[in-house]
Amino acid sequence: MTLATIHESDYTNPVLHAQGLYIGGEWLPGSGIEVINPATNAVLAEVADATTADALHAVDAAAAAAANWRATPPRQRAEILRRWFQLMTERAEALAQLISLENGKALPDARGEVAYGAEFFRWFSEEACRISGDARRSPDGNLRLMATSEPVGPCILITPWNFPLAMATRKIGPAIAAGCTMVFKPANLTPLTSLYVVDLLREAGLPDGVLGVVCTTSPGDVVEPWIDSGIARKLSFTGSTPVGKMLLEQCSRGVLRTSMELGGNAPFVVCSDADLDTAVSAAMAAKMRNMGEACTSANRILVHRSVIDEFGRRLTEKMAALTVGNGVDDGVDVGPLVEEKAVAKVKGLVDDAVSRGAKVLTGGTRGDGPGFFYPPTVLSGVSPESELMSTEIFGPVAALIPFDTDEEAVTLANDTEFGLVSYVMTENLDRALTMSERLQAGMVGVNVGVVSNPAAPFGGIKQSGLGREGGTTGIEEFLETKLVAIPVR
Repeated sequence: MTLATIHESDYTNPVLHAQGLYIGGEWLPGSGIEVINPATNAVLAEVADATTADALHAVDAAAAAAANWRATPPRQRAEILRRWFQLMTERAEALAQLISLENGKALPDARGEVAYGAEFFRWFSEEACRISGDARRSPDGNLRLMATSEPVGPCILITPWNFPLAMATRKIGPAIAAGCTMVFKPANLTPLTSLYVVDLLREAGLPDGVLGVVCTTSPGDVVEPWIDSGIARKLSFTGSTPVGKMLLEQCSRGVLRTSMELGGNAPFVVCSDADLDTAVSAAMAAKMRNMGEACTSANRILVHRSVIDEFGRRLTEKMAALTVGNGVDDGVDVGPLVEEKAVAKVKGLVDDAVSRGAKVLTGGTRGDGPGFFYPPTVLSGVSPESELMSTEIFGPVAALIPFDTDEEAVTLANDTEFGLVSYVMTENLDRALTMSERLQAGMVGVNVGVVSNPAAPFGGIKQSGLGREGGTTGIEEFLETKLVAIPVR
C-alpha cells in the first residue's frame, strides 16, 4: 500500500493510507471519495469509489475462495483472529487517532472503541473451535440423526460510520470463525479505519480472496449486484431502519439469510428510588458515547417527578463541564458530529422542542468556526409532541421528560416502533426485574449506561432489527444446520 498525500500539514499518524480496492488479496488503485476531518473540514485522503464491475469482481473472488476457506481447520481460523487481535492491540493508539480524525470522536472514546472492537477477535477466536452439533437416535429407534453446523456461505457485510472499527470487527470476526468468505462495504464517511483494520487482517495471515472490501458513493450499484449475484447467501447490515427494510426486500429475491441491527429510540428511566450519582454517570455514558451518535444512545430520559429537578441539576453540571473541540487534542471530551447534515438535524430537533415549551438548561446554540460541532445540551419540560420523542436524535442532546408512576414510565418507554435497548435506574431489585420484563427491547441496562459487550448478544426487536451479534449466538448467524439421517441396520 502506498502512502497518501496528507492535506493537513500537522498530521503525523502513520496508518493513514491511500486506499484503493482490496480484492483477491490485492490492493487495487482507485480514487474518488474524499474523507473529511469533521473537526476542521480538511480533506484527509481519497479512497476508491467502486463501480458495479468492481463489486462483481469482489464477490467472484469470495466465491473462488469459499471452498478452501470452509475446509480450513477451526484452529487455523482461530489463530488468524488471535494474531489480528494482537496486531490491533499493538497499534491501538494509532488506530484511535485515525478514528478520531475521520469520525470526530475524542481520543478517550476512540481508544475505548479500539479496545471494544479488538475484543471481538479474541472472543470469536475462542468460539471458532466451539462450533458444535448433535447426534441421537430417532424416537422409533430406526435412524441415527446427526445435526452439523456448516458455514452459511459467502456473506455481504455493511457497516455504518459511527463505529468504523467495532462494527467491522463485530461482523468480520464471527464470519471468519464460522468459515465464511466475505465482501465488505464500509461507510464512505469513515472508510480509513475499516480499511486499515482489513490491512491488519491481511498481515495476520488471512488467505487471499476470503475478504474483499470496496467503498462507494453509490451503494445500490454495489450491494444490489452482490445480493442478486447468486453467490452471496447471507447479508449482515448495521444502519438505519429504512435502508434495512429496503435490503430485506432485495434479499427476499434470493432468499438470503439476514441479520439487521437498525435504529433505536432508547428510553432511560430514572425511578424515584434511583441512586442519583449512579443514574447521572450512567446517563452520561448512555447519552454521550460517540457524541450521542449511537443507536444505543439514551434518546428519551424519563425521570420521576420527585427527583427530576435534582437529577436535571446534576446532569446539567456534568454536561456543561465537558470540553468540546478537535477529538485528537489533549483534554477534549466531545468532538464534532460526523457531517453538516447531522448538525442540521440536531439543531432542528432542539429548535422544535424549544418552540413547544422545552427549557434549555445548557447548550442549545451552535457556535461559530469550522467543524461540525454542536454543544452538549440538556432540555427540560420536553413536550410529548416534540419531534425528538419519536426521532432518533443522534447527537449530544439530553431530553428530560417527567413521569409519576412506573406504569406511566413503561408506557412512555414502549411508545415507539423501535426496541433496541432500554435503561432502568433503581435500587429496588423487584422493580428492576419487573420493569426489565415489561420493557419492549432486545437489551436492558439496569444501573448501567453501556450494555454492549463482545461476550453478550447484541440486537433489538420490533423495527430495531433481526438477529444478534456477539456472544455465543453471534457465530450462529453465520452457520447453517445440516441433518444427516442414517438407518440403523
